[in-house]
Amino acid sequence: MESSDVELDLQRSVQAVLRELSTQAPALQSNQGMWRWSLHKKVERDPGKSPVLVRILLRELEKAESQDLRHVIIPLLHTVMYVLTKATGITEELYQRIYAFCTRLLTLPTPYCTVALDCAIRLKTEMAVPGTLYQRMVIAEQNLTNELYPYQERVFLFVDPELVSASVCSALLLEIEAAQAQQTPETCMRHVVSHALQAALGEACHAGALHRKLQASPRRTLEHYFHAVVAALEQMASEASPSREGHVERLEEIYCSLLGPAAGRCGGDLVQERPPSIPLPSPYITFHLWTGKELVLFLRPRSQLRLSADLEVLDLQGLRPDRELARVSVLSTDSGIERDLPTGADELPAPGSPEMERAGLQRKGGIKKRAWPLDFLMPGSWDGPPGLHRRTGRPSGDGEMLPGVSRLHTARVLVLGDDRMLGRLAQAYHRLRKRETQKFCLTPRLSLQLYYIPVLAPEPAASRQPELGELATFLGRVDPWYQSNVNTLCPAIHKLAEMPPSLDTSRTVDPFILDVITYYIRMGTQPIYFQIYTVKIFFSDLSQDPTEDIFLIELKVKIQDSKFPKDGFSPRRRGVAEGPGAELSLCYQKALLSHRPREVTVSLRATGLILKAIPASDTEVSGSSHCPLPAAPVTDHTCLNVNVTEVVKSSNLAGKSFSTVTNTFRTNNIQIQSRDQRLLTLSLDKDDQRTFRDVVRFEVAPCPEPCSGAQKSKAPWLNLHGQQEVEAIKAKPKPLLMPINTFSGIVQ
Repeated sequence: MESSDVELDLQRSVQAVLRELSTQAPALQSNQGMWRWSLHKKVERDPGKSPVLVRILLRELEKAESQDLRHVIIPLLHTVMYVLTKATGITEELYQRIYAFCTRLLTLPTPYCTVALDCAIRLKTEMAVPGTLYQRMVIAEQNLTNELYPYQERVFLFVDPELVSASVCSALLLEIEAAQAQQTPETCMRHVVSHALQAALGEACHAGALHRKLQASPRRTLEHYFHAVVAALEQMASEASPSREGHVERLEEIYCSLLGPAAGRCGGDLVQERPPSIPLPSPYITFHLWTGKELVLFLRPRSQLRLSADLEVLDLQGLRPDRELARVSVLSTDSGIERDLPTGADELPAPGSPEMERAGLQRKGGIKKRAWPLDFLMPGSWDGPPGLHRRTGRPSGDGEMLPGVSRLHTARVLVLGDDRMLGRLAQAYHRLRKRETQKFCLTPRLSLQLYYIPVLAPEPAASRQPELGELATFLGRVDPWYQSNVNTLCPAIHKLAEMPPSLDTSRTVDPFILDVITYYIRMGTQPIYFQIYTVKIFFSDLSQDPTEDIFLIELKVKIQDSKFPKDGFSPRRRGVAEGPGAELSLCYQKALLSHRPREVTVSLRATGLILKAIPASDTEVSGSSHCPLPAAPVTDHTCLNVNVTEVVKSSNLAGKSFSTVTNTFRTNNIQIQSRDQRLLTLSLDKDDQRTFRDVVRFEVAPCPEPCSGAQKSKAPWLNLHGQQEVEAIKAKPKPLLMPINTFSGIVQ
């Protein structure tokens, strides 16, 4: 195919992706997500098309900037960055133009500036040392052991068999196993070596001969060259001003050593042929059936859900004392005179030295205390500020939260299901955060990322899909690229489940669903934070203790037909007219534009009510004009939308009649009590397994961070004024927010 034909074909594919973002035509919705996938497959099968595609995408980005078509900027940025991660032979001029475009986007509001900064950091790394992004991604995702880049990731895919059919579970498991059967560690190391050499040497690298040589090399030889290439790239990337020429010379030495003196500039001529494709292996994914306590299992050092052997040997039951953090009581022999100090007294001895061992043995019965900074006592600060949630160039969550403790591991938890599954995930997430307040051991070492793919009931139950896909609808509304790539997977997953399974894993396949999951896991770096709400429930049986639970999406209240005895919790008042529903007393704090609290108490007769935590329209997403916002910009997600079906009594010549009207208001917290003999039934997150009957009163409020009330006891170094400051924070605890990763966050 001629170059003009190649460019025309790629241009048509890019325009199809853009039309998909700009229209809601039913004919295009059936193919949503397929255009982006086929575009990436074209350059994966023929890597020589990558520079042409990058140039086309850059041209569309500059056009969108000049015409202010912001809705396509983030999808195009993700597309071009995904191509650049896998591509070789991209000119420095193209890199510079894309980098300059990203820097211009930094003046735009979020999420555009956030995504642009993420891309600019990665581009700067790739321009300095070509091939770094590919190498780091493969090493981390495939858990290839290397001292210079020790970061590792693992994807945990959870499916609840009660909510997703067995055929869907089996189909997903077979597709994952079929794809990963071809991804051995040796294959991944070959890809890393081949990609690094081609990215650095360009046309001087004889890709066909290199591919054959690597295929014929034994594992020991392959590991030798793999570590040599990784060392060359990582050492160059760590330099303040890396030299491109020096990097090329070093990799050329490795290349000549691998192919012999007949390679490249080392002498001789090899027949140049079409370079073979270097795929980007899909991440290592483990498939699990949800039982409700999976997230807590990460805290177990010898859990079967461990990320790697390195994580297993970590002391997850508590951080070992660090020189900077531990305070050791010893008998002082310091005279206070500087000249009496021995030589080198102000230098700390090396770890494991006899001096350190003796210092540890000098402690006599004191209480060793660990001085945690105040920020680390607040779990809300663990994930960093929303928006700049991921430092790029490394797996998300890298860096040191505590001195000497690096977050080398990333657990990407992907859940499939409907709104009920998200409610159960919120329960597990809440348990995990409570566990962390008792043993602050997981978060400093492990970055936890949450992802969600909606899998709703098939077509026969289509009438229930909008009800059970409320959060997925919201995510697709605020992030068009999520709608195009993730929300469209549900029909494809059901089609895969209906297909007969293929047990032949030897043939090469293009697994569409796995590829889209991989794309979402890699490029979905911007979280949207959702407020978790706590509900305290009181029952008609006074011998039954009140219970507490949490919900993420909705709380539904129904009126039971049964009544509790007159000597029960709240006897019916005299003079209350009988009618449908129940007499309810509502006490809530009204959300005002001034952010000033205003208590409202009202009594009314209602047949039911629903408390919604998810915004129902775009106007509510664009900004919270009524609800006070927490420190994190989570827009409208800290307000409850309460819909009350009120009974209205009217009198006419025919007698008394009753009608219903729906009243809606917004609040941060609410208390509801049945004033007559009618009992209530509560349903949390549309889950039949989370239903409470015989309820007479309940209270709903934003769920606080589990450690918010335990700060004073953990800050012994503060003075009286500092303790008063901590008590003030304790009086207004931070809300517990659950992040779900998307491609862009909330697009205004």
